[in-house]
Amino acid sequence: MSTTSTVTPPPSTETSARRARAGPTAVLILLCVAQFMVVLDVSIVNVALPSIRHALGFSQSALQWVVNAYALAFAGFLLLGGRLGDLFGRRRTFMVGLACFTTSSLLCGIAQSEGVLLGARAVQGLSGALLSPASLSLLTTTFPDGPQRAHAMGAWSAVAAAGGVAGALVSGIVTQTLSWRWIFFINLPIGILALIGARTVLSADVATGDRRRPDLLGAAVGTTGLVLVVYGVTQTSTYGWGSGRVLIPIAAGVLGLWAFLAIEARVAAKPLMPLSLFRNRSLSAANGAVLLIASVMFAIWFFMTLYLQNVLGYDPLKAGLAFVPSGVAVIIGTQFASRLVPRVGARPFLLVAPLVVAAGMLWFAQLPAHGSYLAHVLGPSVVTMLGFGAAFVPLTMSAMSGVPPDQAGIASGVFQTSRQVGGAVGLAALATIAASRTKAVLVAGHGTQLAIAGALTSGYTRAFAVGAIIAASASVVGVLATPASHKASGFWRHAICAVLGQPWHGDTDARAE
Repeated sequence: MSTTSTVTPPPSTETSARRARAGPTAVLILLCVAQFMVVLDVSIVNVALPSIRHALGFSQSALQWVVNAYALAFAGFLLLGGRLGDLFGRRRTFMVGLACFTTSSLLCGIAQSEGVLLGARAVQGLSGALLSPASLSLLTTTFPDGPQRAHAMGAWSAVAAAGGVAGALVSGIVTQTLSWRWIFFINLPIGILALIGARTVLSADVATGDRRRPDLLGAAVGTTGLVLVVYGVTQTSTYGWGSGRVLIPIAAGVLGLWAFLAIEARVAAKPLMPLSLFRNRSLSAANGAVLLIASVMFAIWFFMTLYLQNVLGYDPLKAGLAFVPSGVAVIIGTQFASRLVPRVGARPFLLVAPLVVAAGMLWFAQLPAHGSYLAHVLGPSVVTMLGFGAAFVPLTMSAMSGVPPDQAGIASGVFQTSRQVGGAVGLAALATIAASRTKAVLVAGHGTQLAIAGALTSGYTRAFAVGAIIAASASVVGVLATPASHKASGFWRHAICAVLGQPWHGDTDARAE
């Protein structure tokens, strides 16, 4: 690949050009707003599903596709979206994704039939697959490695995690006070303002890749494989893991992904996903760990919502409000990590943060059938979300560390694909475990009302216990695959100083000696 100054400028050139147009704070705000929209729309429809079903006449089996159409397109096209940003410009890809996301949100809001809504949701997911990798790669190339990037990653990760938590709250408020259509209409003013902001604060693209021979075969095979795998996983809630409707698409998808890797390694002159990326040890570790940790995070939101509504009897609005403390905990965790990672490195966080999540999951595994929010839900939800917040900043930084500027988009796409696929597979697997346990307890309890509450809780707690094992394994993956750093020796001293709001001068003193 040519590396002349007109094709692949050094990172500092791109960074200085972008800063000349707008301050880094304005760029960060814009990227955070865009990522918040993308993540919010993954979860915002859940509470509104009964209202959507009544308004448009969905069958119970078809209703799941209001969620799955978005998730399928989003996860399936992330790799392609990330590479398009590298080849055709991140600003251009960001703005196209933002425009399409805003337009498809309007179409969702005015939909009068099942087909229109599902089609618009699929376009939303595809638009998010363009927008999200471009957002992360713009952040990486705008902020230099070190404290500035750590702070930016902390803000971006906090907003992304808070978007998932906020979905239930926003959906409950909007659906109950206005209409389910407004869960989509609220994207319109945000998207329009973000488009205006993008034209104002982002500098013009400088080409960072060779557009002459895009890997169309690899794009088609890889995207098809991912879509088939995610599609098969989404069918487990209806047919179960042993069904041919699950196993056949998953097997075909795995075969497609194997063929995709063969194309990238042996056929493609300009690969969609250069396999040399995975020689980067921190990127490989981050992708393995995020695959595991995301599988637990998605499941926590799911089972918390079910426990609050099905066992404790909360209405949608009250259940949404119950997520507020955990949303705050995510933000605290990300800010804590963003302050310490530049001082102590990512490795201590990749050890400790997943173990904090595992501890919270074990606490959740003690939920009683007749519990209360304050006594049994608030504590473990705050602990787990603190752990998630502290984990995602070092994971994101590790995934993007040492990646060449012309591959930042595809590295972002790979990382976010791992996160989405991990979430989909983990949720499906844990939901199956919970359902099997609930069914077994119900049979033993003869289906009385008391037995139903106990059976549901028993299923949820079994899923939480398994989730704790998965979270702990993420700690092992992160530590074994991440190089040790001399910075890690001061982890606890730095952590105590960060909690107290005091600077740590130990490193300075050591250098002076």
